[in-house]
Amino acid sequence: MNPDFLVIGAGVAGLRAAIELAEAGQVLVVAKDSLHESSSEYAQGGIAVALSDDDEVALHEQDTLSAGDGLCHGAAVRILVEEGPAAIQELIDWGAAFDREGGGLAFTREAAHSRSRVLHAHGDSTGREIARTLYQRAVSHPHIRFRSYAATTDLLVDDGVTGALLYDAAAQSVTPVHARAVLLATGGLGRVYLNTTNPEVATGDGVAMAFRAGAAVSDIEFVQFHPTALHVEGAPCFLLSEALRGEGGILRNLAGERFMERYHPQKELAPRDVVARAIVTEMKRTGSGHMWLDLTHLDGAFLRERFPRIHQTCLRYGVDIARQPAPVRPAAHYAMGGVRTDLDGRASLRGLFAAGEVAATGVHGANRLASNSLLEGVVFGARAGRTMRESIASRLVERGEAAEFEAPRGAGGIRQLAWDRCGIVRCGDGLRQAIAELELAERDAGPPTRERAAHRNVHQVALLIARCALAREESRGAHFRTDYPVKREEFEKHSVAVRDAGVRFE
Repeated sequence: MNPDFLVIGAGVAGLRAAIELAEAGQVLVVAKDSLHESSSEYAQGGIAVALSDDDEVALHEQDTLSAGDGLCHGAAVRILVEEGPAAIQELIDWGAAFDREGGGLAFTREAAHSRSRVLHAHGDSTGREIARTLYQRAVSHPHIRFRSYAATTDLLVDDGVTGALLYDAAAQSVTPVHARAVLLATGGLGRVYLNTTNPEVATGDGVAMAFRAGAAVSDIEFVQFHPTALHVEGAPCFLLSEALRGEGGILRNLAGERFMERYHPQKELAPRDVVARAIVTEMKRTGSGHMWLDLTHLDGAFLRERFPRIHQTCLRYGVDIARQPAPVRPAAHYAMGGVRTDLDGRASLRGLFAAGEVAATGVHGANRLASNSLLEGVVFGARAGRTMRESIASRLVERGEAAEFEAPRGAGGIRQLAWDRCGIVRCGDGLRQAIAELELAERDAGPPTRERAAHRNVHQVALLIARCALAREESRGAHFRTDYPVKREEFEKHSVAVRDAGVRFE
């Protein structure tokens, strides 16, 4: 039976939307892997919200705008920070167990925040706790069904989006699923890059499918590279949360020198793009393959209690962060851009909505403020769900107005190319080379499978990033070009890419 609403993705944004939608009809939530394999599950640091006694919504708003480097959509930021406190209280009412201190909520500080406003759960498993809470709420609703290991290969389009094609691994076949409205909540695109903190499912599927269907994609050139991923031979590219630096962690080069003071007055708590470029610059200057994140001056018992998951994972790969510095280097972490939406999650195609990391709401601008991503998933997931529900109730599913504001290379080769040419530091010649190679790459025309769909999406998103990065002839936020190393007023606009229409700025 076809559902009323199809939600593609089972992370925080998708689950929160499904809970809203269940009041108006049958909801099917599909996941590419298990229901618990999403970027939300790996979000360690926390969720930012102005709830502490010394904080204000206006301060959270200003910090977000400052991090966004001139490209935040003001109305979207205001929605995020103003609706955030109620959204967090709702999660608590539903059973979310955030860490507490002396009977009250415990807050920590992360880079570019002017106050300690980041809530965390089980020390460093915040995303997992929020996803658990929302899943328990959703699974108890009789109108919500789940389908795991069902990769979405493409959207169905007929005067708007009418459903999607799902690949069933067990049956090795593709099945059309029709719905009155479709929500993309597919998460990130980190697996476009060779080095990433993202799970294997993060291959940019939502962005690629929406673009192929004719939807507008915005600001896709802005990819955030987390400064500190564990760099140990044979170990995964495991995220070492920014909260480690928030609690006093120090970055050192291989000579033991603290170097961040040479790059920014906020040192280790500078914006993420600054810290990531500083580490890359220091690696090149010293000819080394990593830097050190030093926590050995902090209390070992505190580290084990505050960061249990990080501590145990590092131990598994031979690093005791309480006794020795951890080798780190940057890795692709978060996409600020994505499927362009209005403030209620509507994409530019009728019947299509997007929420969470896959969406470009304008909240993050050119550089996401730490720990705003989980909040965006909760707040805008709920808004998208409500809008879909109300649109169906009034039999009106409109097209959204944009918020103002394979091959010579296989999948591994594309990821290396993206890392080399579309990564932390870019230049026009490298981007043109990437575009030329990607345009020459043959597409795999075999029968659809999960792997072929992922490869096609990685190829599509890498090409989008390269084209939009080439068109943006400046450096701003997470986008840095050596041939255009400063911000330019004429590019204080959002990039917009639409199939067969090139890239424009508005």
